[in-house]
Amino acid sequence: MTTSYSGESSSFNFDFLAPHSKQDADLLQQLSFIPGLKEILMLRQVHALEHATVWVLGEQKNPYSPPGTTTNMQLDNELLGGLSTEQGFFLYGDVNISDLRRAVTLAKHRLTNGEWDLAVHPRCGTNVSVAMLLTAGLAVSVPFLLPFRPIEQLIGFGLAATAAAEIAPDLGMLTQRYITTSIPFNLAVENITIARDFWGKESHFVKVYWEE
Repeated sequence: MTTSYSGESSSFNFDFLAPHSKQDADLLQQLSFIPGLKEILMLRQVHALEHATVWVLGEQKNPYSPPGTTTNMQLDNELLGGLSTEQGFFLYGDVNISDLRRAVTLAKHRLTNGEWDLAVHPRCGTNVSVAMLLTAGLAVSVPFLLPFRPIEQLIGFGLAATAAAEIAPDLGMLTQRYITTSIPFNLAVENITIARDFWGKESHFVKVYWEE
């Protein structure tokens, strides 16, 4: 479940990397000579919009709320999934296209108005990649840190796997927040169509374009 930064109150703000509306546009202007930079920046923004759209589509009324209230729970609908590209994202699952249009619009609005946690998602492939790399890195270090005897090595590998499992979720979320996603301040939705992905699977495709 994600929460909004805008709902948090603190005397100090240690998030020096807080998003701002011109960050990617300024970066692109300053480093425009780097090949493929615009595509990378677009992919990060699309990735955030994909996650936020899945969150919005999964929201439902809280069944425990008193009658007449409008309190919503943010739920992860595991029947929904997405795949981001620099041109837009594929959305998998049983979704009405009208609901999807509303969800994409609302997701972008909420992201660009402070609900930055919507950009990260626990089922993102980034988390899996981080977990695999972390496990491999810790496992490779075991032979150099422990005596090269079967029992010690087995214990070491077990500890490495346990440590990776504990650390990976939080590290994956941080990787999403600061590396693989970016708030979509520069994205505009061009259209939403029924399309087939790279493997021929039918889905909805949310096509976007860059705007300053």
